[in-house]
Amino acid sequence: MNPFEVKTGLDNLTLVIDTREQETDLLRRRIALVGLPHTRQKLDFGDYSGYTVLSDGSEYTLTDKVAIERKMSLGELCQCYCQGRARFTREFERARVVNAKLYLLIEGANWENVITGRYRSKMSPQALRASIMAWLARYDCQLIFCKAESTPILIHDILYRELKERLEVANEQS
Repeated sequence: MNPFEVKTGLDNLTLVIDTREQETDLLRRRIALVGLPHTRQKLDFGDYSGYTVLSDGSEYTLTDKVAIERKMSLGELCQCYCQGRARFTREFERARVVNAKLYLLIEGANWENVITGRYRSKMSPQALRASIMAWLARYDCQLIFCKAESTPILIHDILYRELKERLEVANEQS
């Protein structure tokens, strides 16, 4: 793939939103701020991924390679580690089986809040820290803390850079 074909692929990047993401005003605003055309489809893991149409008309998808799992708070993440642990584990296991990369993006969070227990949950700070660290080690996922207003920019940039890297590797191999 030559540089022109890589650029075409990047220009055609489309956001894929998992159908389980609830249709809300916040979701519609987030999607608009991502700034990419979008479609909804069931994803095997994660809340957001992407695909592109290359200059030869073929489709290149990230949906089996890269996804972003977004949590609106540490409290929501605690629910995933406690009541929803089996489902959360299955989702990350599906990604691991296909060697996909997952980004765990948590809004309104930082390490200080994790360590000091500043979140809405009965889960202890030690247990939350242990679960986060276990997930990072076990699933080799990328952890990103951010403000909610940064989420659309990060979704865009993660998918853009992941696609760019993959298309450029294809360019070097051809």
